[in-house]
Amino acid sequence: MLYENDRDARNDLFQEIVLQLWRSFPTFRGEAKITTWMYRIALNTAISGLRKQGRSIKTEDIHERHFNFSDDDDDTREESYQKLQWAIRQLTEIERAMIMMALDEIPYEEIAETIGITQNNVRVRMNRIREKLRKLMTP
Repeated sequence: MLYENDRDARNDLFQEIVLQLWRSFPTFRGEAKITTWMYRIALNTAISGLRKQGRSIKTEDIHERHFNFSDDDDDTREESYQKLQWAIRQLTEIERAMIMMALDEIPYEEIAETIGITQNNVRVRMNRIREKLRKLMTP
C-alpha cells in the first residue's frame, strides 16, 4: 500500500478506509465515477491519518510489474528498485499520490478528479514529477 509498509498498519488503514466509504456513501452524488470517488476517500483518509499521527508517508515497494528492467541482471535490478523507492520518498505527498496512481494505470482524467485539479495540470505535474525522479535517480 502507498502509505503503510507494515502489515498491521495496512490492515488498520484498510479498515479505516472501508469505514469512511461506508459513512460517506449517502453523500455520493454521482457526479464522478464511483471508483474516482472511492479513490479520493481512500487517499484523503490515508493522508489525514498520517497527518494526525505526525508520521512521514511511506511508499509501497515497487515491483517488476511497474517497470521493465528485464535486460538488467538481478543485482542491478534490485539496486534500481531501491533507488526508485528512495526517489519516490523524496517527493511531496501529492506528487507521491499522483505517481502511484499513474503506476496503478489510473487515467489522467481520474487522477485529476481525485486530486481536484484539471487534466492539463495533471499532465504538466506528471512531466515535472518524471523529470524530478529522473534527476534524483541520475548520479
